[in-house]
Amino acid sequence: MNHEQLRDFLNVKADFYNNQNFIEHDPISIPHKFSLKQDIEISGFLTATISWGNRKSILKSAEKMLELLDFAPYDFIKNFTDQDLKYLEGRSIHRTFNGEDFSCFLQNLQRIYSKQDSLEDLFLLNSGQTDHYHSLERFRQSFLGQIAHRSHKHVSSTYKNSSAKRLMMYLRWMVRRDNRGVDFGLWKKLSPAHLSVPLDIHTGNISRRLGLIERTQNDWKAVKEMDAVLRKFNPEDPAIYDFALFGLGVSGDF
Repeated sequence: MNHEQLRDFLNVKADFYNNQNFIEHDPISIPHKFSLKQDIEISGFLTATISWGNRKSILKSAEKMLELLDFAPYDFIKNFTDQDLKYLEGRSIHRTFNGEDFSCFLQNLQRIYSKQDSLEDLFLLNSGQTDHYHSLERFRQSFLGQIAHRSHKHVSSTYKNSSAKRLMMYLRWMVRRDNRGVDFGLWKKLSPAHLSVPLDIHTGNISRRLGLIERTQNDWKAVKEMDAVLRKFNPEDPAIYDFALFGLGVSGDF
């Protein structure tokens, strides 16, 4: 396919998969259980953090986290006690993300929400920036703080050339806005034009088969290579192609 044919193909596939049927079996179904902005942000961030491996396992683990948060994430974040944390620290959560990590994440979230009512400002771009390379690292440093902890490995660093797939997926959920009802579009200070497709082994393999990228590693350099093409296809909303690439990979419809 030439670039025009590829763009048309991806537009058709994105249109096909970007609908509410996508929600049920995807991690985005977890924040869709809530209506309060902060509940959506918190449950979405925690779910995105554990979004690796089998999707059924991810959803099961995310439901476990909601149960531990009394199905009221924001209220729990504001009001938990040391005793609550001690109980959580002994729990199994999701693969290498354990109760100690979960407890640390909750403490970091409480620190942030005690000063502001949203996570959005931690992801803002500085003047002249057109992607989230720097903003994701600023978020990482702001969220994790200065004291080293084992939980730090669960927040990827673009400065270490990570594609930061889970954070980019979270940004897609919070920032993209259309009338399809999948992504939330809660954060108005950020533009969908600056998003990138969350890149992992599946979207990476499909992208190579389609000729979107040549780089063999699924890292930030590959994200930039993909951006160079997809932002020409849709300058205002390049992350919409995540639906096409992910859908093609899951369904085998390629």
